[in-house]
Amino acid sequence: MLNNDIYEKSITTRYRSKLYSKFVRAIKEYQLILENDHVCVCISGGKDSFLLAKLFAIFHKYGDIKFDVSYLVMNPGYNVKNLELIKKNLDLLDIDANIIETDIFEVANLLDAKQPCFMCAKMRRGALYNLASSLKCNKIALGHHYDDVIETTLMNLLNAGSFQTMLPKLHSTNHEGMELIRPMYYIREKDIIAWKKYHNLEFLQCACKFTENVSHSQVNSQRLNTKKLIHELLKYNPQVEKNIFKSADNVTLDMILGYKINGQKVSFLDNYDKINKKQGEGD
Repeated sequence: MLNNDIYEKSITTRYRSKLYSKFVRAIKEYQLILENDHVCVCISGGKDSFLLAKLFAIFHKYGDIKFDVSYLVMNPGYNVKNLELIKKNLDLLDIDANIIETDIFEVANLLDAKQPCFMCAKMRRGALYNLASSLKCNKIALGHHYDDVIETTLMNLLNAGSFQTMLPKLHSTNHEGMELIRPMYYIREKDIIAWKKYHNLEFLQCACKFTENVSHSQVNSQRLNTKKLIHELLKYNPQVEKNIFKSADNVTLDMILGYKINGQKVSFLDNYDKINKKQGEGD
């Protein structure tokens, strides 16, 4: 049996309910892939993006939607060891990906040495859209999962004073006809880790040139701190993760002070007399 068959089989059997079924559910529920789409699957080198690529390979082979898929690795300037690990995993998982060389790490540091991560993320995002366009793709798939969604929701609430979440799909504002999709929206990170450990796979943790000599557990970030906070909140309420995720789909607009739509602010005062008068009749 080929190694590739082992990885594919575990996804469709042992981890079917945790991985593949949830992947298909998100695609169908949010209409992430339509007939004749051409999806660019972006592989960063981490566990999430590599699993995403395998899920797409299986769905492309056995799914009931006819679409094209291209696999892309954008090398922003990984060191030799990290790049070799990515190539090893591409071969191991039988993923035929285009590896595009860039100097984003270096340029980002030159443009903003104080905040290279911000500049790097911005440059990578722009390059990603351009590369996907050059491959004639109309959709870009990223490996964000359920835990990313709830962490983002809580981070916005606590650090930005804003209630907004990570949506399963978004239209590009700068690249007409391009859409970003997140098919792993319902998949839990613990199940990705379980699949990785089951096969003793090694993926990149953080391949950033500016933090590569720092232990992943030592990187002090808002996301890491939010993970820890959610872990503590689980002691208070075992349903807290589910409730954070659900909250973005259960917003009562007439019970909040205001919201934005298409960049325009709407205040509860705009419809206060009409809405609250009707509510008050039952007091």
